[in-house]
Formats: sequence, structure tokens, C-alpha cells
Amino acid sequence: MSKQIPQNQGIGMTSDRTRDRLIKRLKEQGIRSNLVLDQIRNIPRHLFVDEALATRAYEDTALPIGLGQTISQPFIVAKMTEALINSVDGDRILEVGTGCGYQTAILSSFFKEIYTIERIRSLLLKTKQRLRTMNIYNVHFRHGDGWEGWSKYGLYNGIIVAAAASELPSNLLEQLDIGGVLIIPIGAPGEQELTLVKRNHDHYESKNLGSVSFVPLVKEK
Repeated sequence: MSKQIPQNQGIGMTSDRTRDRLIKRLKEQGIRSNLVLDQIRNIPRHLFVDEALATRAYEDTALPIGLGQTISQPFIVAKMTEALINSVDGDRILEVGTGCGYQTAILSSFFKEIYTIERIRSLLLKTKQRLRTMNIYNVHFRHGDGWEGWSKYGLYNGIIVAAAASELPSNLLEQLDIGGVLIIPIGAPGEQELTLVKRNHDHYESKNLGSVSFVPLVKEK
């Protein structure tokens, strides 16, 4: 699914040249999908961080976005997106952990319907406005507990989680369609592994995609 997104081209540290350096780095780290690389290049990451951090937006690093949250490292966003589009057959995606909406924006051109959950209401409202400004309208937003998922619109062809869980959330597994995949960081800080789980007819298969570092997936009390 293609979408016209304003380029909002920057100057200096947010210029095309700076973006191209990031893409070169992602290729060197093993990202192979040209579709994903093009989306990383085209989405203006500097719009997702505070203006004071805009000059660092195209570094391959996570950055703070306030409220104890971060915008994920571009390599991790690219890796998770690549794994998702290479594994999913379908157009209905659940995203847990909307954050600033950067991962959401990257996904928006690849899937027809994205359902995204964020537990911090003020962050969600700001992100919703940001994505609408960017003409991204195939995203449905919910303020809620990521551990619970969003069963109303399941089953999902893919679920992507942008925070680390201590264990596989059973509700998310149940909201996967047959053949669907869940991509989620699992483990304690310093011991997290990015995990891909595929739902077959009568069982789940897991695959380790490598070590990562995410904020925790907070369970509401």
C-alpha cells in the first residue's frame, strides 16, 4: 500500500545527505529490503523528536521523547519492519506501544489497517495529531493496556510490540490469526531478545531475532 507523505525535507543535519548516510549504515548492518530502506529515508524522523534533538534525528540511535519514553533506534525499527513484512500475509496489524508514532508511520505504507495502543494518553493524542498532519489515515488509535491487546478488531495478521515484556502476553497470542506473527522483545533489561512468534493451526513457533534494548511493557494495575 503506497501513500503520499509530505517529505518535510530539512537542511543541514536533517538533509537528504544525512538521511542517505543513515541508509548506508542500515545496509551495512544487514537491512536488505529496499522498500523498508526507502520508507526510512522518506519518513521525516526529525518531526518525531523535540526540536532541540532534530540535529540528531538521523543518527542510528534511540532518543528521548519525554515521559520516560524513547523513539526507537532506526536499525531496530527497520529490522522489526522487515521481519514483519517478510512474514505477514494480510493487511491487519496491531501495534503495541504507539509512542511518538515513528514506527507507526513506517508501517503505514505496508499495511491497509493498523490498530495501535498507547498507555500514555497525552502522548497518544499528540501522536494522532502528528500522523494526521502527515496525511496518514489508515491508523486507528486506542488508549489502553498493551498487555490486553485490542480484541475488538482481531484477529490480526501481525502484531508488533515496541516495549519489552517479561513473558509472552497470552492475550496477544490469542489475537493472532492462523499464520499470523508476533514480533516482541522478551526479557529483563540487559537480557532482552527480539522474538518472532508464528501461530500455526495447533501450536506456536518461536524464532530469536537478536539482542535488543527496549523500555518495559508496563502492565496496568
